[in-house]
Amino acid sequence: MKLSLNILKMAKPRIFGQLSDIDLRLLRVFRSVVEAGGFSAAELELNIGRSTISRHIKDLEIRLGVTLCRRGRGGFALTDEGSYIYDATLRLLSATEEFRGEVQEVHQSMKGKLVVALFDKTASNPDCHIPDTFRLFDERAPEVSIETYVAPINEIEKGVMDGRFHLGVIPLHRPSASLDYIQLFPEQMYLYCGKHHPLFNLDDSDINKAQILKYKYAGLGYHSPNMEIGNKLHMARSATAYDQEAIVLLIMSGCYLGYLPEHYARHFVDDGLIRTVSSRTFHYLCQFSAITRRSPKPTRILQTFIDCLQDCHLSHNDNT
Repeated sequence: MKLSLNILKMAKPRIFGQLSDIDLRLLRVFRSVVEAGGFSAAELELNIGRSTISRHIKDLEIRLGVTLCRRGRGGFALTDEGSYIYDATLRLLSATEEFRGEVQEVHQSMKGKLVVALFDKTASNPDCHIPDTFRLFDERAPEVSIETYVAPINEIEKGVMDGRFHLGVIPLHRPSASLDYIQLFPEQMYLYCGKHHPLFNLDDSDINKAQILKYKYAGLGYHSPNMEIGNKLHMARSATAYDQEAIVLLIMSGCYLGYLPEHYARHFVDDGLIRTVSSRTFHYLCQFSAITRRSPKPTRILQTFIDCLQDCHLSHNDNT
């Protein structure tokens, strides 16, 4: 666990000499508190009372010799040292999980936890066979518990790299040398406007690129195919969103144009709430991939899930 020199000077050296089960337990409590956003919010996740959580965090601060967080009327917030310790905790606990997985492999058992992160609004994509994957994985590894998260692309990539997520499913945009990629399924994207937008009642033949570019555009606020196509077509963002749900709400306001997956937008179109705009020009195709860390090699649990992903998507592709 690499810490900055300032934090190392403040921290008591005994915790770094030999980590005990107590230290790991306290660090897991700390991780849960940070990810829940405070002591009260972590009570349900940890199944212990707030006073006990507070005592555990205080014990950890004493053992480390640093103040990890501020709590009070102003709400919960990490200190600079706390943020650094949190990142180090993610790396440490990830390594612990990997070790546990390798030990289980020695005994040929598949017990433990698999953490998967998905980009949002993929469930209605007919080419996405992740539900089939979960079913097949449950048949092959019935004693493994699964945690699933929905997050933006950059958060999924970061989480896979630091070990918080074992596998992510994202639209491919800019490959990283630290990750392995497994091609899964495509997603068709079109530009949409809401029923209150000036373009809604116009025929596509009466709409040109210059007209479209003069209207406000809502796009995703992180590097993604959405951002790349917006930049390529010189579409300046007037509104920024961080998931597809926010994009469709902005489109339905009638104030903004925005891209949506065709499968997700379909029921809004059918209800007369939105429509495609200049679909011959303003569209793009996303290729979704599964991502895993290049090193260390996948555990037996993770490799089994990867095999399930490939089996489900390859079998459907072969039948089409």
